[in-house]
Amino acid sequence: MTDSTGAPLSTTNPSGMTGERRRAGRNVPVATAVGATMAALVLVSLYTVTVLFVALVVVAVVIAVYEVCEVLAKRSIDVPVFPLVVGGAAMVVAAYADGTDALTVALILTIVAMAVARVAGAGGERLAKDVVVGAFVAVYVPLLAASAVLMVAADDGADRIVVFILAVALSDTGGFAAGVRFGKHPMAPSVSPKKSWEGLAGSVVAATLGSAVAVPLLLGATWWQGALVGLVAVVTATVGDLAESLLKRDLGVKDMGRLLPEHGGMMDRLDSLLPTAPVMALVLAAVAG
Repeated sequence: MTDSTGAPLSTTNPSGMTGERRRAGRNVPVATAVGATMAALVLVSLYTVTVLFVALVVVAVVIAVYEVCEVLAKRSIDVPVFPLVVGGAAMVVAAYADGTDALTVALILTIVAMAVARVAGAGGERLAKDVVVGAFVAVYVPLLAASAVLMVAADDGADRIVVFILAVALSDTGGFAAGVRFGKHPMAPSVSPKKSWEGLAGSVVAATLGSAVAVPLLLGATWWQGALVGLVAVVTATVGDLAESLLKRDLGVKDMGRLLPEHGGMMDRLDSLLPTAPVMALVLAAVAG
């Protein structure tokens, strides 16, 4: 295989980076190892002590919220970190402990606490904008993440979470592999230059086929319902990925953080999962009853 100049993709450039890695944009073995480790932690927590899974979600939310607030601060957007971090953790716990009503109350209290903290701090012309952005952060990260915790409450909650994460992972992996190998037609070049229509096709194939197998095995539904679950995951995961790419482009950053080698920050790993979680909670409730 050759690149656009006709050089084999397996050759090495002066910096020692192979052509495949240049197209992938990251060290694939390292990225795979990090992803596999995270998946193992989720599986162990789901099928041993569910509270451990909730704790993992809390940790992920706290880190992601902190990353977003740090990036915003670099753009002179003063969003109070402490009330959003504490409130975000409380929202996840509330969702697990008492469902949607408690989650709604926790969301409102988080936004109020964030607004009060911002008003009590430095004033300025950006006060209203900062409060609105802070409310957006509270909804975008902990509220959507708490939707995954709501799924755990079902009798087959662990299996639903596995289906949800598997569908998104297959969408991301299929899109990545197809995009690296065959991507020629950009899907949204002004937002995410590496996203291609070929990659989207790879996402559809991987997610629908994988879900068509996983949903009947884990949830007892039909194969075509599983394929539908996979297709829904592709749509929401792709929208989430593009939305975060647009956000990062507006903020002038490549990644939200550097916590995870070859992945970026925690927020960079949650971009596809967050918007998929509430939609998948509804779809799997309908499919699995």
